[in-house]
Amino acid sequence: MTPRRVFLTQVSTLGAATILLRSVAALADNDALVALTRAYAGGGPVREGRVTLEIAPLVDNGNSVPITVSVLSPMTAADRVVGIAVFNEKNPQPEVAEFTLGPRAGRAKIATRIRLATTQKLVAVAKMSDGSCWTHTVEVVVTLAACLED
Repeated sequence: MTPRRVFLTQVSTLGAATILLRSVAALADNDALVALTRAYAGGGPVREGRVTLEIAPLVDNGNSVPITVSVLSPMTAADRVVGIAVFNEKNPQPEVAEFTLGPRAGRAKIATRIRLATTQKLVAVAKMSDGSCWTHTVEVVVTLAACLED
């Protein structure tokens, strides 16, 4: 019989590993999002981490959805974010937004409102001055769809 503490530790470790694996493999199911992120990265590797895409997990109305993207970066001349892009899975236009940050940007954080057609995945990609790219993927449930083309 396994002691309670050992059992809880094993379950929490397994749960954290599952969440980590799911977030890293979140794009594996969608070839279009993988292609968009690779194109933005210039064909280089895109790593999970450093980027935080903040959006409500449940959106009542897809016509105006607030998002915030922040990137962990010292924003010095040698180590800074030069660009942030946001892509989506199911809107008619998959490129949601692209931002360029200059050398005098004090912090790597953008906020805007977007439209979402339906429940889908969103990807934020940050391009660093050293050429590396970092990403964060989230899934959003939309109850009232927007931007549908018939």
